[in-house]
Order: sequence, then C-alpha cells, then structure tokens
Amino acid sequence: MLKTNERLDQLIKENIRIIQNDDVFSFSTDALLLAHFVKPVKKGQVMDLCTGNGIIPLLLSDKSVIPIEGIEIQSQLVDMAKRSVEYNELSHQITITEKDLRTVTQSYKPSQYDIVTCNPPYFRENQSFQHLKEAHRIARHEIMCTLDDCTAASRHLLKQGGKLYMVHRADRLVDCLVSMRTHGIEPKTIWPIYSRPDKPNAVTVVIEAIKGGKSDCKVMPPFYIYAADGTYSSEMHEVYYG
Repeated sequence: MLKTNERLDQLIKENIRIIQNDDVFSFSTDALLLAHFVKPVKKGQVMDLCTGNGIIPLLLSDKSVIPIEGIEIQSQLVDMAKRSVEYNELSHQITITEKDLRTVTQSYKPSQYDIVTCNPPYFRENQSFQHLKEAHRIARHEIMCTLDDCTAASRHLLKQGGKLYMVHRADRLVDCLVSMRTHGIEPKTIWPIYSRPDKPNAVTVVIEAIKGGKSDCKVMPPFYIYAADGTYSSEMHEVYYG
C-alpha cells in the first residue's frame, strides 16, 4: 500500500486516510480551507484541477455523493491519489486522471461541470526563490501551468452558472480577479484568511466565482487560523475536527 517515504495521515473530521510524502507533496492548510468553503450540491459533477495527492476530492466526498474528478500532471502524485481513493473505498465516486490541464479543451466536452475547484501553483515561474526539488517546484511554481491556464480550463469545463472555487496567496488577489473576469468567470465571494488576529495582512484568499455571473462581489469577515494565544481558532477547529 505504501511506498518509500510515504505515510498514511488521518483526516479526522471526514474519517478518511490519505497517502502523503514530504519528498513529493503534502497538502497544506490552504487545501482544507478551500474544501471548507465549497458549497455542496445535490446533483451534478465536480472537477478538481491541480489535484496533487487527491486531498480536495477526498475532502469533498464527505460533503456530497456526486461524482468528483481530479486531474494532475505529476504521475507520482496521481499514483498516490489513486491509492488513497482505493484505500478509502471511494472509487465509485472519485476518479483521478493524469493530465495536463492545458489540454482539457481537447479531451473534455465544454460545459460539463457544476463545480470546479483549484489550488494552483502560487508562485510565478520567474520567482527569485524556487524550491529545489522538482516535484515541489512544479506544485508551487507556474512551470507547468499558470493562473490564466487554470481559469481558462475552468471556463471550458464549467456549465453556465457553474462555480469556481480557488485558493491563492492574498498578494495575488488582483491577478486572480482579473484572470477570472477575463475568462468570463465573475468573482462573487472572497474569504480573506489571516494567520491570527494580531497580524495585519491576510495570507491567503478563497474565492468563489460564477461563470457568466453578474458583477456583484462580497468580501467576507476575516477568517483566522490561530487565536491570539497560538491555538487553533474556533473556525479552524471546525475545519479540522467538525
């Protein structure tokens, strides 16, 4: 079941196990927050772009029984994700595919999905600091896909009125909003994520956007990961433990 340097971690709230490997990929708090803010639907289909080791499909499977797909370009992560899906007996609901998201127009019919989720690479390809391990560089830097690639793929996949949920660095919020609007996906709700109440700047944002939506965006109250004493906030405790 497990290969070299892999471990099996517990998602406590969902009672799901996931294969992780720090040498290749381990999910961050951002993935948990992205899944947390996705509003489940009773029917339809979900696509997760840049699925990594399958963390988002696994988390979303606890919210709904509808089919969930994930695409990932790195074969080792695809293998990990597939084994996690099999371990949790979720093969009837979750499908993981090795694919370059820039090719979805060639392999997927347009307007099929009700929800698209995406935790894209955060850093530009020419960022001065880059992770040394190739798998980390691909996951975190815009080497194999850019922000625009992700929004363009989302536009192709989403039905009219379908929702895109994306998590990204707060300092790239404008990039996200411009890219979404350029591709006809209108930002509707922004959740700013702060590390703790005494920190002045948001670290990440989760954005909900609607394909073909009207111009009307709400910025929600701050979401704090930690309380002032350094323990998890009540909101984050709910994300982890329910």
